[in-house]
Amino acid sequence: MVTHVPAEATGDERGALLAFVEEQRGGIRRALLGLTEEQARTRPSASELSLGGLLKHVAEVEQSWLARAKQEPPAVARDESNWHETFQLVGDETVASQLAYWEQVAAETEKFIRSAPSLDDTFPLPPDPWFPPEGRVSLRWLCLNLIREFARHAGHADIIRESLDGRTAFELVALEQGR
Repeated sequence: MVTHVPAEATGDERGALLAFVEEQRGGIRRALLGLTEEQARTRPSASELSLGGLLKHVAEVEQSWLARAKQEPPAVARDESNWHETFQLVGDETVASQLAYWEQVAAETEKFIRSAPSLDDTFPLPPDPWFPPEGRVSLRWLCLNLIREFARHAGHADIIRESLDGRTAFELVALEQGR
């Protein structure tokens, strides 16, 4: 862990979950600090991943899970024909536009989770073949899933950033804090 997540107020499970979601978002955002658009689009390894692509992916993933929880269609419909675009900045997409979009999605997630009657409330999983038929998950599961998703990609982001210019997560925390 590169940053500390303060302890929640006693009994504030929502606050604890949302704090850890935000802490993992921060790891991905920090990986982009001080980079040019070209650097953010660079794929410095055998992988197809770039920092800009990871940013776009996590913003889309969060929005799509939030939409599922609200029982709405996701903002971007993905299937086999366009799945690859979730990991690429295309057209006029920029790091700045994706960061702004993710900030908006994050605010919507926080508002939705805080206003839900219970973290035990459930919503249906989509009828995709990788989900169990007629499966349902709770809002608690949604938060834990976002933590898992962001933590996985924050690790990827650390490696990509260090490959680009040698900066580590600790150095990026210091840069973010103006040290």
